Amino acid sequence: MATAALVLSGCAGTVPLEPGTDANNPECAAISVRVPDTINDLNRRTTNAQATAAWGDPAAVIYRCGLPEQGPSDLPCFDVDGVDWLLDESNAPRYVFTTYGRTPVTEVIVDITYVAGADAVRAISPAVSFVDADARCLAATDVFGGGSVSPTAEPTPTPTP
Repeated sequence: MATAALVLSGCAGTVPLEPGTDANNPECAAISVRVPDTINDLNRRTTNAQATAAWGDPAAVIYRCGLPEQGPSDLPCFDVDGVDWLLDESNAPRYVFTTYGRTPVTEVIVDITYVAGADAVRAISPAVSFVDADARCLAATDVFGGGSVSPTAEPTPTPTP
């Protein structure tokens, strides 16, 4: 995972990052030029890799574009301003948000001790939305059909004790 490529340091110099395998994709350039200069009160920093960005000192938010496409996932998926993001909390307090259904894939790594993950993703989603979605996350109602995951249309009443 990209967290191995991430170096969180206390100096305000260039943030060393590994580029995604498809970082030279023109769509990554379209996203990269649109990412914000600040996220909350965190200023953007210089990085040493194509299609990457970092904010904060130490780097609390990392953006990388051009990651390999992902197939179906059991990670939770959230729509933020029309962009589907998968959330991996396995390396808390560093959360990894990965776009779903867009090529190239974008990743945002957020250290939630410095900024809320939702704030970081909300700031970057408008830039990512310039790449068209070719798939969307499915909800349980999409898989089972209709508006209920229950096999019956009416909810079963809770028995009274």
